[in-house]
Amino acid sequence: MERRLPPLNGLRAFEAAARLLSFTRAAAELSVTQSAISHQIRALEDRLGVSLFKRMPHALVLSETGEALLPIVADAFDRLADGVASVIEHEVKGVLTVNVSPSFAVKWLAPRLGRFRERFPGIELHLLTSNYYTDFAREGVDAAIRHGVGPWPGLRADRFLDDKVYPVCSPKLLEGPDAIRGPEDLQHHVLLDLINRPYWPRWLDAAGLPDLRPRDMVLFDDIGVGLEAAAVCMGVAMGRSTILGDDLLNGRLVRPFTLDMPGRYGFHLVCPEAIANRPKIARLRAWLLAEGAGGG
Repeated sequence: MERRLPPLNGLRAFEAAARLLSFTRAAAELSVTQSAISHQIRALEDRLGVSLFKRMPHALVLSETGEALLPIVADAFDRLADGVASVIEHEVKGVLTVNVSPSFAVKWLAPRLGRFRERFPGIELHLLTSNYYTDFAREGVDAAIRHGVGPWPGLRADRFLDDKVYPVCSPKLLEGPDAIRGPEDLQHHVLLDLINRPYWPRWLDAAGLPDLRPRDMVLFDDIGVGLEAAAVCMGVAMGRSTILGDDLLNGRLVRPFTLDMPGRYGFHLVCPEAIANRPKIARLRAWLLAEGAGGG
């Protein structure tokens, strides 16, 4: 059934003026002019066919109809305000489910989650780790962190982090008869790389050794696994600055060469366009952009 309501602006003006018994103070509260309040209330009275105020020379007094209408309108606005506040609270609090690769979650995101919780204590972040693109509709995921160049059709993507790429290995590979002293020594070692995004060919080309043939190549679908393999002397991996974490600081991994390359890909927060501006997602986006701007 169609609701036949009078103009809401008129009801809002009436409620404020009736509560404050002043057109001037009602105008200040609603950030409009006094003449606007007077015009809206006059239009409401014309629509209802009744007088809501007794306009005295130096006072504003409610009519009997106005006194009867005020608690009804005030209650309606109170319930509307409570309902809107409840919806907004739900949008800025509660569970936010994010898909992310295991290596990025462990090496970059997890060490920073304490800062996120301090800033947004009402948001309960659920991380689903996977190396495959998520299906937002089927998997119930709100947003995802993707490593790539984009764009992704139907998704908003905000790039928040770039990285550099360079070889890393266990410090033990810098010793012994096949010690790594220069890039040419890589021919005696196993090179570790990614299946879908190999880094070694580009780096070897930049190092002036495009035809170098290593002892062997081992490929992984997750760079974090490759870094773990490098740490236990399986070979030399291509590391990304964003996910090396403390491995370089504590000496678990070392850089045998100074040559690095800018990564072609960056980390993006992606989500369906339809929900991109939801408060919880907007807060996560702003936080990631700030963290990325802080040096990665």
